[in-house]
Amino acid sequence: MSPLMDGFPPSPEAQVTLANWRTAPFSRWAFHHVRELLPTADIVHDPAMVRQLPRSSVAFAETRVIDEERVLTLDQALATTSTDALVVLHKGSVVLERYFNGMTERSPHIFMSISKSMLGLLAGILASRQALDLSRPVADIVPELKTTAWAGATVMQLLDMRTGVAFNEDYQATSGPMIAYRRAAGWNPLASDEPPSDIRSFFQDLKETDGPHGGRFWYVSPNTDLLGWVIERATSRRYADLLSELLWQPMGAAESAYITVDRLGAPRAAGGMCATARDLASVGQLLVAGGSRGGRQVVPAAWIDMIMNDGDADAWAAGNLASYYPGVRIHYRAKWYVERTEPRLVFCLGIHGQNLFVDTENEIVIAKFSSQAQPLDTACIRLTRRLVSALCHQLAGH
Repeated sequence: MSPLMDGFPPSPEAQVTLANWRTAPFSRWAFHHVRELLPTADIVHDPAMVRQLPRSSVAFAETRVIDEERVLTLDQALATTSTDALVVLHKGSVVLERYFNGMTERSPHIFMSISKSMLGLLAGILASRQALDLSRPVADIVPELKTTAWAGATVMQLLDMRTGVAFNEDYQATSGPMIAYRRAAGWNPLASDEPPSDIRSFFQDLKETDGPHGGRFWYVSPNTDLLGWVIERATSRRYADLLSELLWQPMGAAESAYITVDRLGAPRAAGGMCATARDLASVGQLLVAGGSRGGRQVVPAAWIDMIMNDGDADAWAAGNLASYYPGVRIHYRAKWYVERTEPRLVFCLGIHGQNLFVDTENEIVIAKFSSQAQPLDTACIRLTRRLVSALCHQLAGH
């Protein structure tokens, strides 16, 4: 096969399109060229506020990752998990940085569902400013939802993925609501006879519930896209502008990010954010610092404490992602995952291998982008956790 998107025009078999961009091998190019495939909105950084990330020397040549009956080098573990970028911070300095598949430190890569965690931080900022009432039913803020499955659900229940909305998050689906959802977001091409849709109209079609609001954790991505609408309606501001003003600029992002939008400009808050690995690592460093940076409290410290300590592990265990983490006690709070270990490990993830791990006690941040072929690959999830464990173990001793 010819190199992807090489030539003017590229050969047909090497072209990355809306129809193939999330499938291997095309994703290796697409995941860091998303705005060439989809409409987007900028999340602008401020060059005057950039966080400088100094470098520190740590030797990783002898690092080994034990996976089942294999012992892998660091490079072998990165290759096995289809890594596109890796940035590791320790005490605020870059101690490890790698790029693959044509990426550089300035290449924005899609976050997938790490985007949800960015919304979780934004929600905490807005709540602290009394701009978003977490206890308020979302249908009070967006009355168009009164006849949908979200009737009666609160903002906090959407943040915690504890609504009773009936929706099968089947990433391998070829028809049905999941495909309609992707087409509404502009992520899949329309059928030849299909009228154009949009995210906000799609919400009107979800009317069935399969449990009470406030019950078990149940992963439903439309919850987060809906929160994007709730935030815009509550503040009368564009979501991308709020994320820029309240998080991206004050935390010191070195580059502007962007987020995919549908044909009417609705943000794909659940999965469409794209930024560099260094800037994702800076988000982790913000958590290490308790939400503050340069004397300014960017994310309320109480919000980070709530994420770390107030989740419901039993709700998680009854949910639809626990099987990917057998034997690991986890809770999910405000779009973040927390391993209830000592020290606690807070993390966020996206399909096809997007990860951010933060050990606040040992001041370790690991940002990792990938282009894994499967949306949720059990073996890659396991190996990534063991890679993170090996890196944290090595750095905690420094």
